[in-house]
Amino acid sequence: MRVALSRSRRGAGKKNGSLLQRPTTQLAPNQKPMGEGGAGSAQSRVAGENMLEKFDRYPLTFGPTPIEKLDRLGKHLGGKVEIYAKREDCNSGLAFGGNKLRKLEYIIPDAIASDADTLVTIGGVQSNHTRMVAAVAAKIGMKCLLVQESWVPHEDAVYDRVGNILLSRIMGAEVHLVDEGFDIGIRRSWEKALYEVKARGGRPYAIPAGASVHPNGGLGYVGFAEEVRAQEKQLGFAFDYIVVCTVTGSTHAGMLVGFAEDGRQRNVIGIDASATPAKTKAQVLSIAQHTATLVELETEVVDDDVVLLDDYAYPRYGIPSEETKEAIRLCARLEGMITDPVYEGKSMQGMIDLVQKGFFPEGSRVLYAHLGGAPAINGYGYTFRNG
Repeated sequence: MRVALSRSRRGAGKKNGSLLQRPTTQLAPNQKPMGEGGAGSAQSRVAGENMLEKFDRYPLTFGPTPIEKLDRLGKHLGGKVEIYAKREDCNSGLAFGGNKLRKLEYIIPDAIASDADTLVTIGGVQSNHTRMVAAVAAKIGMKCLLVQESWVPHEDAVYDRVGNILLSRIMGAEVHLVDEGFDIGIRRSWEKALYEVKARGGRPYAIPAGASVHPNGGLGYVGFAEEVRAQEKQLGFAFDYIVVCTVTGSTHAGMLVGFAEDGRQRNVIGIDASATPAKTKAQVLSIAQHTATLVELETEVVDDDVVLLDDYAYPRYGIPSEETKEAIRLCARLEGMITDPVYEGKSMQGMIDLVQKGFFPEGSRVLYAHLGGAPAINGYGYTFRNG
């Protein structure tokens, strides 16, 4: 099954007046940088075009995701800051949606152009990303092989049989469970899976963890920023800060580049959930610089543009602290909004703590990017057995 590719047509951009440094983003084994044979290669951006105008997009989402005010949460936290959520968790009918679909919209055109028949990706046992790749493979009529590593030392007996991994299996993905720990880099188990598909006559297409270090991994969240700007015009105000969970890096990196178009790159506040903040920050910067080159951003992206707070990832990746659990409960009980123990629960904890500490000046409007991930909470049934 094939759907016609579309072009992004939201907002306007500037023409780049200077050459940027060659991107250092690590590429997946079967991929080329944009402009070297990859699908969607962009020509020079001209005034009046948006930042993604020249890139092919495969539509996987409903359209602009809603922004809602979290009024009860804001009042509970003192009412000095207005808190809003952009509901990326409600962005599609594909297997509960989530932020990875926005990224995959700019990756799938290259997969189709490559004549691949199997999408191959990697994540933890309760990876949201692998669920989304499985859903997309089903939607476009490709096979899917998922490498699911033991990134989290779980205590729930059914951790590897519920939630995201269950949905992936239902959608027909081939799942390989691998006993390897957490890492955001290129993994040997994933490369082995690619060779395995080739050995049996398949045509694999490599999608790295989180769809992040793919050459087009940052583009989707450039589009997020352009979408927010259009919504701000309708709302009649601009957001002062954007809060986002950061692990493999391309969501944060894309936002940084997108909001750099109007000078707000340092207003994107990343909440680290990787517990490897130095490596994560370096990856965000690398992806952002590469993406800035692709979209011909006029502003140079530098290290200080990556704002990453590392106070909330403890005790380790995938394990929620007591404070994270309380943030999950508070948000659910005040707003009916579910956040997960791996990602959004930690970014919600971070945002709540920052509001309470006075990090955001009084009167600020804060936009919380809800990236999805609720199915993973099923893997933490023991933790939340009493609510």
